[in-house]
Amino acid sequence: MNNGVLYAPPVSRDRVIARFPECYRPEACLQLKDHFNVEVKYACKGRQTRNAGLKISKVVVVGDLYVGKTSMINRFCKDLFDRDYKATIGVDFEIERFEIAGVPFNLQIWDTAGQEKFKCIASAYYRCAEVIIIAFDLADIQTLEHTKQWLKDAMKDNDPGLSSIFLVGSKKDLLSQAECERTEADAIKIATEMQAEYWSVSSKTGENVREFFFRVAALAFEASLLKDLKKKDCSLAKIGEGNTICIERATTEHLENTPNSTTGCC
Repeated sequence: MNNGVLYAPPVSRDRVIARFPECYRPEACLQLKDHFNVEVKYACKGRQTRNAGLKISKVVVVGDLYVGKTSMINRFCKDLFDRDYKATIGVDFEIERFEIAGVPFNLQIWDTAGQEKFKCIASAYYRCAEVIIIAFDLADIQTLEHTKQWLKDAMKDNDPGLSSIFLVGSKKDLLSQAECERTEADAIKIATEMQAEYWSVSSKTGENVREFFFRVAALAFEASLLKDLKKKDCSLAKIGEGNTICIERATTEHLENTPNSTTGCC
């Protein structure tokens, strides 16, 4: 920090999100779009970099024991897969740093225990989650049936209007294409009832894991910035506590008439 300005360390190249990440399948997605919200896009484009702080969104990952929550997080955060990992005791967390549309952004990813005896411990960490990920095992249909209860537990201390919800089927590598499609059809129905976006991943092969977390990060970033923009009646929107970026309220017409308004980052 220098003269009250927070400088963020550089972000790894493989954590840079320049364009809005695609969804897994259109029928499993609540937000069909391929670009950031126009106000978010303009706020990022018009920022004053020296005043851009670090914004953090909290992500909690819940689900039955052995559905692959830890493996999914480790595959993304550490690019590791260990089939013999020990069950999570209580909670654990990772912080992943991104650069989204040129702005620093963090995900604080909480890995919670799936064992009943640790539920009371883990549930204490559900509060104030911007993102809730409910994981199940594609090869074990009972774990899918339990996801509604996991969501109910996670939402006890969260506002449904303020949390983005994702339903994720893990261990995709264990199923044939036909088996996967049958299970996904059931999972998408449940995701729709949950108002959740659905994904299938394999932590063993890495299939869709990076794409999924990039989607989570982009949607969390956009939701966070839009919430800050709506709070402001003036022309300043916070990107991090105690730090601001200068923006103007923009309309689509204004952007279209602004030179070089279309950026490669959004």
